[in-house]
Amino acid sequence: MTIEGVSGRTSYLGTSLINIKTQLDTLTQQLASGKKSTTYAGLGLDSAFATGLRSQLSMLSGYQSTQTNVTTRINVANLSLQSLVDMRTQVQSAATGASQVLNASGQTSGQQIGYAAFTQAIAVLNTQSGDRYLFSGRATDTPATASADDILNGANGKDGLKAVIADRLIADQGTGSMGRLTTDATTTPGVVTVSEDAAGSPFGLKLSRVSTSIGGAVVSQPSAPDPATPSSETIDLNTATPKEGDTVTFTFTLPDQTTETVQLTATTASPAPSGSFTIDADPTVTASNMKTALDSSIQTLVKGPMVAASAMAAGQNFFDNPPQRVGGGSPVSPTATTLVDGSATTVQWYTGEQLANPDADARGTAVAQVDGSVSVSYGAAANESAFRNLLQNMAVYAAVTTTVDPNDPNGQTVANAQISALNQRVNSNLAVQPGATSVEDIEAQFAGAQAATKSATTRQTQTTSMAQTMLDQIQGINDDEVAAKILALQTSLQASYQTTASLYQLNLLKFL
Repeated sequence: MTIEGVSGRTSYLGTSLINIKTQLDTLTQQLASGKKSTTYAGLGLDSAFATGLRSQLSMLSGYQSTQTNVTTRINVANLSLQSLVDMRTQVQSAATGASQVLNASGQTSGQQIGYAAFTQAIAVLNTQSGDRYLFSGRATDTPATASADDILNGANGKDGLKAVIADRLIADQGTGSMGRLTTDATTTPGVVTVSEDAAGSPFGLKLSRVSTSIGGAVVSQPSAPDPATPSSETIDLNTATPKEGDTVTFTFTLPDQTTETVQLTATTASPAPSGSFTIDADPTVTASNMKTALDSSIQTLVKGPMVAASAMAAGQNFFDNPPQRVGGGSPVSPTATTLVDGSATTVQWYTGEQLANPDADARGTAVAQVDGSVSVSYGAAANESAFRNLLQNMAVYAAVTTTVDPNDPNGQTVANAQISALNQRVNSNLAVQPGATSVEDIEAQFAGAQAATKSATTRQTQTTSMAQTMLDQIQGINDDEVAAKILALQTSLQASYQTTASLYQLNLLKFL
């Protein structure tokens, strides 16, 4: 008979040993790694699902990184905005309650507070978060503004705000400190005429209205603006019967578009006290006296409150884009009639991205996707109207100086009038205006972006937890179960090794 070799009989056992050893190695690897397999193929039918879950977790991780950056930037921006609000309140309080005592530099204690607040506001608007300037629009590597000193005093051969204020005051006051007005009581006897000195000029006082309680007096209101003819108004006393205590009131619009009135009171006293005119039986004499009193009152207005109004208008010119300067060359003429582009001679205060409409476009200069269907806008530009108004008024407050004329017996009174007018305008201009965007409005917009980011973070934290749990269930193992399988395989492998060893030792003699 034919006797088969042992190796042929044991080949099956050898294969079985290899299979058991392979299973044991796989289970040992699972126990060490905590995962069913180190390859997607090892997951079988769940591999596609696991791939999807990993992709989702990776995307969520990216969103969470973006949310962290956005939240940090918004937090820094909010701190900056709150600082600006606090500074505004501080300057308003200083302008309301400051004394009129001038220091050696010709400024009040309130103005010194204004200067400190202005420099701090400039620093705040040049805040960085990481390597990003927050208030420069998309020009994130560029500071938002020039330095406070450059803005006020100029730099690199270009003028600052103080020079613009000085030039504008020359053009606004005009010749003889008459505020670019002319008065006449001789061309037509008995008639007082008040006229602007040039048609279409942006400088000086503008005629608004005239009224009187004098019986029989005939007034003509200022003519409508005409590019060819200066506006004028008249009061005709030829048929008038003025009496003691009658008044004439002239209303003027100042360079910053505020209004002031000059009221003259009729009197029989001669010489007439300040703010009064002596009446006479001859209307020509009364008109002449009224003109003299009016000239004096206009000069007082021009040297007092109009100085503050001119400074405010100059601030508007300086912070415009492009900056506006008094035309006609240098030195400035008191008869100048135009404003011109001053870019070549004036410091550019805003150095960030120039937007067509900062108030509408600024937030869109920084947009982040914080969720699959949620993006937040958190950009800002220092030339938004809320920031510009704040800086403009602080800067003017810090730039104006007041000098008491030692040759004018009313010098201190005039200086006090300048200071009062400046304080009043700063306080009023810094107040939140109905319909205008305020720093608080921008804070609210940032708060909305912050809330949207926080909500997305909360949702994604929950989603991440669920996705990770599902992925762990697919990829993970039960340590106890795997350990039990390993023990069972080790027992089986040991038995198989013993059987196989016995078979390999079998020979013909032992078989027989």
